[in-house]
Amino acid sequence: MAKELPKRNEIEEKYKWNLEDIYINDDEWENDYNKVQELLPKIEEYKGKVTNSANDLLELLNTLMKTQEIISRLYAYAHMKKDEDTREQNYQALFNRAQHISNELDNTKSFIKPELLKTSQEKLNKFMEKNEDLKLYEHYLDNIIRQKDHYLSEKEEKILALANDVTQAPENIFSILNNADLEFPVIKDEDKNDVRLTHGRYIKFLQSKNRRVRKEAFNALYDTYDDFINTYATTLNSEIKTHVFRAKARNYNSSLEAALDEDNISVEVYDNLINEVNNNLDSMHKYVGLRKKLLNLEELHMYDVYTPLIEEVEMEIPYNEAVEKVKKALKPLKNKYLQNLEKGFKSGWIDVYENKGKRSGAYSSGCYGVHPYVMLNYSENISDMFTLAHEMGHALHTYYSNKNQPFVYSSYKIFVAEVASTLNESLLIHYLLENTDDLDKRKYLINHYLEQFKGTVFRQTMFAEFERDIHNKVENGKPLTSDLLNNIYHKLNEKYFGDKMIIDEKINREWARIPHFYYNFYVYKYATGFSAAAALSQKIINEGESAVKKYLEFLKSGNSDYPLNVLKKAGVDMTSPKPISTALGIFHDLVNELEELSN
Repeated sequence: MAKELPKRNEIEEKYKWNLEDIYINDDEWENDYNKVQELLPKIEEYKGKVTNSANDLLELLNTLMKTQEIISRLYAYAHMKKDEDTREQNYQALFNRAQHISNELDNTKSFIKPELLKTSQEKLNKFMEKNEDLKLYEHYLDNIIRQKDHYLSEKEEKILALANDVTQAPENIFSILNNADLEFPVIKDEDKNDVRLTHGRYIKFLQSKNRRVRKEAFNALYDTYDDFINTYATTLNSEIKTHVFRAKARNYNSSLEAALDEDNISVEVYDNLINEVNNNLDSMHKYVGLRKKLLNLEELHMYDVYTPLIEEVEMEIPYNEAVEKVKKALKPLKNKYLQNLEKGFKSGWIDVYENKGKRSGAYSSGCYGVHPYVMLNYSENISDMFTLAHEMGHALHTYYSNKNQPFVYSSYKIFVAEVASTLNESLLIHYLLENTDDLDKRKYLINHYLEQFKGTVFRQTMFAEFERDIHNKVENGKPLTSDLLNNIYHKLNEKYFGDKMIIDEKINREWARIPHFYYNFYVYKYATGFSAAAALSQKIINEGESAVKKYLEFLKSGNSDYPLNVLKKAGVDMTSPKPISTALGIFHDLVNELEELSN
């Protein structure tokens, strides 16, 4: 008889998060919901008089922050209650209401930024001199005013806003075509059973030890994309034209500059990443050669990229053992961090095990004024132990940020979001390697980290380079045909994988299936975040207390300064190629070690 998942009430309380720390019951949630409905009209009262006086501006911003803080609690409670058991209609309704009232706030506050952009920095400075309390919002206001030259008249802004439905069309078309209309053929699995190829099954097939299955899945997937390749090219071309249109409309020199300005990131940070990775591709090429050797293949093809290089080692790790290993691995972060980590493990932060109806995956979430939360679906393997370390990195980042910043600066930017989580993983791999004598386990652990590095740094940088190239083509008046896109993508694969890899013609179409190319220069953040974390972990291991002190300042900073400045507090200057170089050095050394262990 098949083993069934437990019901939620069958799981011990100590393995469940405590959402009563947000609201004791749903009635409290309703009370806060009603408070927001009372606050929204109060915000609207300031329409037309945002900058009438220092007091008016302060009162408006205080009311806005109070409203946003309550909504963050409403949303956190509703979405986490919903995720406990997605079949619960009550919490689906609560979640929908939380989303709705959040959208209501967005509509209500839409007048604030245009009115602020009409005023001068001098006037705002005088306001802050008149009312000291307004200085709390100095960085918040600066972040709006610094983009003043890129905002248009009220009438022009309205036209741009009206264009949203049209300019969102390429991404929507891609999503429908890719997820709803595209149907892949049936292939034979390892046991010669007929199985329908799907997006979800594709990587699993590419991880198969049976090369016939890998090749068949690869060919079937890209032959299907080839049937629609001109449609995908036209859709992506339209998306890139949208980025270029918006950048020109807002008086930016390029679409790259426009996208990065959202976080006040300079173009040199993007270029440094690509240049430094390009300068260190020999390590990637060596790893590809090692893959060919360890798989004992005469020719290494693109469908051989995901199959395990090292036989999976039996490493069953119960949750309580994983907790102890993570605590030991994070000892370099010193006592204060460890005390807060311990608090997280023991105080209802974590929802550990899978139950019937529970949302899949893992995440960290929460709201201001309450400790962070972590959702897991722990299943006693090494990947889940790394997930625990990763999500607790996010949670502690949130904890420090919320404890040390007012609400307005408590939510850190996406650019720095993966640093704390990935740093914990780096310290965990370091600890495990330092404490492993078993040769097979050591090889397995090194390969685990190298695969992460390859996927997050090399692959995402290749994507970032592709994005930069195709935007440049459109900005120079060249249309993105399927032939041009295939050609650019083929050359990038040749460059990144090197001459030990056969760059199969079918891989040229991979760009067609990547949704991130519709996210407007987003993927580089994965690579910079991973690189920053790798560089910081080395500093913490090698320098000790002084590096930890700087790192904790970074965790405490939230969004109180621009992302590049916040990272500088930790000791990482992302305007320099050095952090990327340091991270690539770690990859280089581990490739060499894996090669030595495999001889």
